[in-house]
Amino acid sequence: MNVTDQIALVTGANRGIGRQFVLELLERGASKVYATARRPESLDFDDTRVVPLRLDIVDHESVIAAAATARDVTLLVNNAGIATGAALVTGDLDEVQREMDTHFWGTLDVIREFSPVLAANGGGAIVNVLSALSWFAGPGTGSYSAAKAAEWNMTNGVRLELAAQGTLVQGVLLGAADTDIMAGYDGPKIDPREVPRRSLDGLAAGSIEVIVDDWTAMVKASLVGDPAAFYAQITELLGAS
Repeated sequence: MNVTDQIALVTGANRGIGRQFVLELLERGASKVYATARRPESLDFDDTRVVPLRLDIVDHESVIAAAATARDVTLLVNNAGIATGAALVTGDLDEVQREMDTHFWGTLDVIREFSPVLAANGGGAIVNVLSALSWFAGPGTGSYSAAKAAEWNMTNGVRLELAAQGTLVQGVLLGAADTDIMAGYDGPKIDPREVPRRSLDGLAAGSIEVIVDDWTAMVKASLVGDPAAFYAQITELLGAS
């Protein structure tokens, strides 16, 4: 997919990677971008092609309403997410549930409501913004990693199910980006603008998976080896950072 003249919808568009997706889509010639947020008044794009739209992905009625409004969408970018820092064993179980409700159930709900829209408009594409933490867990990432792992394999599942209607489903995986959600992380961070750039380049090439940075490529390559060796390396790297 070349995004020129496409009509996109981006979840969590008010800041971070979501905001950068909107800006990159506009730069590449998208004809309309629905920029969504729980509070659309927080959106501040100065471009008439941007349509602010309320969407809370954990509120089913909000998802239905957004899909009813944005009937012309050809590209769906699922970016909205949270990071509670909740531990799986000792943390607040409600916070663990909130991670899963957002990353897995909320994202799936958006896909289920918008897949008929995409089908009616020729198939289009879905981009799911995932994480290197889909493939491992680190200190303080237990619930986030579990939720992202579920979202990663959900991405694989819906890719198979939506192939028949001509919808390309892409997973985008990255380590830490320099955004508000990673403000407390002291390790290396990539420029968040790199995420939509790599993703949209991948769409143009028909790529179903995009690895944004070297850290994520290292994590993926390690999966074929002994996990004990990998976690020893991760512990050393995180300790050094």
